[in-house]
Amino acid sequence: MTAGTTTKTTAEHELAALQREHGRPLFALLLRLSDGDRQRAEDLLQETLVRAWQHPEALRADDFDSVRPWLLTVGRRLAIDARRARQARPPEVGDAVLESAQVCADHAERSAATLDVREAVKTLTPEHREVLVLVYFQGASVAEAAAALGIPPGTVKSRAYYALRALRRVLPGYAADLR
Repeated sequence: MTAGTTTKTTAEHELAALQREHGRPLFALLLRLSDGDRQRAEDLLQETLVRAWQHPEALRADDFDSVRPWLLTVGRRLAIDARRARQARPPEVGDAVLESAQVCADHAERSAATLDVREAVKTLTPEHREVLVLVYFQGASVAEAAAALGIPPGTVKSRAYYALRALRRVLPGYAADLR
C-alpha cells in the first residue's frame, strides 16, 4: 500500500450504501420536519447516519425487510428533539435587531435622573414650581392648574414655559427630554 492511498472500512461502505439507498427519502422527511430549512435537514440527515453507524446491530436485525423505517424513525426523533431544543432557548437575534432595539435606562440611571430633576426644580421660583408640579408632575390641564392657582390660563402657560427654560439651563444634559 502506498502512502497516499486510503482504504474504506466495511462500515464506511455500508454507510455510503445507506446514504445512496435511503438518503433522498430521509432528507425529504427531515426537510419537511425542519420547516424547509435545508441546512438543518442536512445536519439531521448526517446525525441520523451517524446513529446508524453507531448501532450496526439495528441495521442488521432480521426483524424487518428494510432499514428505512428505522432510519426514518431515528431521523424523525432527532428532528423533534432539535425543535424542542430550539424552543427551550431564547431565539437568536441578528445585529440589525440589536441596533434598532430601544435602550432602556436601568434603575440606577432613573434614580439619578429623578434626584437631578428634584434638585433643579428647587431652584425655580415658587410660582414657576407650582405650575410645573401641577401641569407636568400631577398631569393637570392648563385650565385645571389655572383654577387651582386662581390665575388666568395664559399665565399658567407663560410660567410653564419660563420654568422649563430655567430647567434647561440648570440641566443641560437633559435638554432633549425637556422639549
